[in-house]
Amino acid sequence: MARRVPLEHVRNIGIIAHIDAGKTTVTELILYHTGRTYKVGQVDEGTAVMDWMDQERERGITITAAATSCHWLDHQINIIDTPGHVDFTVEVERSLRVLDGGIVLFDGVEGVESQSEMVWRQADRYKVPRICFVNKMDRVGADFWFTMKMMRERLKANPVPVQMPLGTESSFSGIIDLIEEKALTFSEGSDPVSTPIPEEYQKAAEQQRKSLLESVAGADDEFLLAYLEGEFEAVDLRAALRRATLSGGLVPVLCGSALRDKGIQPLLDAVVAYLPSPLDIPPIQGSLPGSGEKAYRHPNDEEPFTALAFKVVTDPFVGRLVYLRVYSGHARSGSLTYNSSRGVRERLGRLLRMHANYREEVEETWAGDIIAATGLKNTLTGDTLCEPNSPIVLETIHFPEPVVSVAVEPKTKADQERLSLALRKLEEEDPTFKVHHDPETGQTLISGVGELQLEVLITRLLREFKVEARVSRPRVAYKEALTTAVRSEGRFIRQTGGRGQYGHVILKIEPLELGAGFHFVDQIQGGVIPKEYIPAVEAGVREALESGVLLGCPIVDVKVTLLDGSYHEVDSSEFAFKMAAAIALKEGAKKANPVLLEPVMKVEVTTPQEFLGEVIGDLNSRRGSVEGIETRDRVAIVKGRFPLAESFGYATDLRSLSQGRASFFMEFYSYQQVPQNLAQEIVARFRGKR
Repeated sequence: MARRVPLEHVRNIGIIAHIDAGKTTVTELILYHTGRTYKVGQVDEGTAVMDWMDQERERGITITAAATSCHWLDHQINIIDTPGHVDFTVEVERSLRVLDGGIVLFDGVEGVESQSEMVWRQADRYKVPRICFVNKMDRVGADFWFTMKMMRERLKANPVPVQMPLGTESSFSGIIDLIEEKALTFSEGSDPVSTPIPEEYQKAAEQQRKSLLESVAGADDEFLLAYLEGEFEAVDLRAALRRATLSGGLVPVLCGSALRDKGIQPLLDAVVAYLPSPLDIPPIQGSLPGSGEKAYRHPNDEEPFTALAFKVVTDPFVGRLVYLRVYSGHARSGSLTYNSSRGVRERLGRLLRMHANYREEVEETWAGDIIAATGLKNTLTGDTLCEPNSPIVLETIHFPEPVVSVAVEPKTKADQERLSLALRKLEEEDPTFKVHHDPETGQTLISGVGELQLEVLITRLLREFKVEARVSRPRVAYKEALTTAVRSEGRFIRQTGGRGQYGHVILKIEPLELGAGFHFVDQIQGGVIPKEYIPAVEAGVREALESGVLLGCPIVDVKVTLLDGSYHEVDSSEFAFKMAAAIALKEGAKKANPVLLEPVMKVEVTTPQEFLGEVIGDLNSRRGSVEGIETRDRVAIVKGRFPLAESFGYATDLRSLSQGRASFFMEFYSYQQVPQNLAQEIVARFRGKR
């Protein structure tokens, strides 16, 4: 069976933006105009196809990245609509890792917002070529040129308008195409009508087109020659702009109003014209298992099958679904593959092309596809699937660490088992969601990157998994660090009739700078501890670091050197050395002046200027610091930082301070030391509870 669409006609794209910029509405219109749906779904009415989860429809936000595919101008466009809320940034991260291009949406009134900056940085990290769409041009206060200015200043981007708006705010009726030099007007549900550029816009359009030509000539040598000689057609300009977009030199900018169905067809044309096919992307780099030697896979159906698992979901109808991006080769449903990340063989079950939560079964998958597969029992997010005879390991996906925890307690004995099963499934689906059992209190703690994420997951426990559970108030995921170097000895000696246990180690424990991680060094000489016991010593140290000496939180950024020790010919064992290392680490940590670390958040508050004083005062009262203030019209944007511990209830307090007119964006910044007096209070409170 041959592939249905040539690889050069495939586009794998994501739609990314700040919350409320209109991503889902744009996707709904794309599906409508490409004939994928016959009716435009509305986010506000809860009828959007891509927001298929109950909670997405209730809250009017996207929570999970939804995949779909459609056809335009003989091209297959695979689309992932991503969430805009910072708590679900994991969905953007994993989507950008497997996509070839992106549409970045901006609100024409708000311009470049804080989450827009964050997703732009993520796209930069993965070198994703992108086009921009300035949405909501019909709203009061919409300003296309101001948004362009903000893109240059805040994103350090090189945007070039390929369109300009025809009319502003309520008089916005269409766009001026600067490449074809014509005006396009739109009426709902029908194709755009092409007309000459109205006289009052001709001068501005000429200036913008000149600027566009100069930008493209400056970014593409091939076009520069044609431009200087004045011998080029619109097709040459488009080809040059495509090359500049793929290299990252320029970012084409379009505009429109998704809610009024204006500008969507030209946006689809731009996806085909400027965004890459899998053939335009450099070969995917991986490493050979065992040797770590670099290896590459080209986007070619004839190369060995290679795919990256980027998402795991539990589907109530087909069970466990693993989303795959296929980079090379092809595979049939039922074929045997190799999970090189875990060293296990896996059989592909059914292959499904997803359309939000609808499924279309296919027999075979090809290079460039985004597909979902059943039957992969051991495959998790970030794992590589490949041909058993040609193994390769692709770089995994990196996710932010959880900073907020709540305790969950099943209401009945019957709920206990269901809770464990449900938490295991949710942990597989969301790599930023962690489950931890506290041996001290016997509680099950669940952690995530934000309050909203945990709120959504707890609602899913109740609705999807039918688990009744009591939930504590959110608490901060603290960490511990050591501040002085110490030498520590650990002995584990047990003598019980027959064979005993003997392990003895001497460790040097040193603090490292923030974010350095854990380093283990073996300095044993003369075989005082046999080599086979060294890994057990490291394992014991790692295990002991998981529960610190102040609050039982993980100890981070430590270097542990194994200096000396002793063993017994008969009684020594891996278990004894593991226990001895754990004892030495715990004792040493107590003497190394441990301190408490807390997550500090970066915050950006947008407030009417009359409430600026109250907002700053409130930030300061939360142990916060103001890094800078930007003013725009009658609005101030306050950038600062404050500890996560002080952020609970901030949304409500900010609404009260500003009569409901201020909004804020918050993301994790770093872990920092808790002031001594406060740390003593927290530790005393924790020990009092125990």
